[in-house]
Amino acid sequence: MAPVPWRIEAVTAEVADGEVFTWSLSPLESQGEPLPQPGQFNMLYLFGIGEAAISVSGIPGRDGTGCATLSSPPPLAGGVVHTIRAVGSVTRAMQALSAGTVIGLRGPFGSCWPVAAAEGRDLILVAGGIGLAPLRPVLHEIAARRRSFGRVLLCYGARSPRDLIFRSELERWEEECEIELRIAVDRGTAAWSGHVGVVTELLDRGGFSGRNALAMICGPEIMMDYSVQALRRRGVPKEAIFVSMERSMRCAVGFCGHCQIGADFVCRDGPVFPYPRMEPAFRIQEL
Repeated sequence: MAPVPWRIEAVTAEVADGEVFTWSLSPLESQGEPLPQPGQFNMLYLFGIGEAAISVSGIPGRDGTGCATLSSPPPLAGGVVHTIRAVGSVTRAMQALSAGTVIGLRGPFGSCWPVAAAEGRDLILVAGGIGLAPLRPVLHEIAARRRSFGRVLLCYGARSPRDLIFRSELERWEEECEIELRIAVDRGTAAWSGHVGVVTELLDRGGFSGRNALAMICGPEIMMDYSVQALRRRGVPKEAIFVSMERSMRCAVGFCGHCQIGADFVCRDGPVFPYPRMEPAFRIQEL
């Protein structure tokens, strides 16, 4: 429960204004920290300011060129990666930090994406905005073990072309890893020749076997709701759809109740849930 000191090794701006940025972190003194799994999160703490729950966007040894197995993760040997959007007091303070700064970290916490269950099936990943970050470790797993999966489709939506993150990796995933990439933006520009519209329109094109597909979705809750509906129209079973409820989490152990949805606490029981478990919550207006 107590934050331990970690150092920011590198900072990368993902968008032009630096509102979205990526940290590479490593412990000051490694003590065999557990390796996070795709979909989990850490609590990042700024001394004297506060703490924020941030999903893991990169895992040591799993960068798409050589990944460990999910069944027996080794101790943490390098740093972990977090991609952060500056939207509140804590994350805006994080935006001002540079490499070499020491922060606090506790974790990892939460459930993970069912990567092993996707083997041998078509895999559909749907991301909205910063929701691509929690899915990035899944894409790294796929890239490292591409022949273990069927057709892989990534549908990614952003507000505008300038808001697209992981640009160089998007190209590599498509060109080198046989991952079909479909991108939509809400507002195009004169230089944008891609799709303008909502990400669910990309799913309506089909091109995958619904009965044999497994889907993972992360983004705003209204986007996830409409994405589920689009997947269901294409024949994907409810039980094969997983959503990440990326709402604000404060304690990470289900104590404060801030992230409670019905009987579930997102930090403790999620953030990754099978869709049927969250379906009643999606029917609540203004969830």
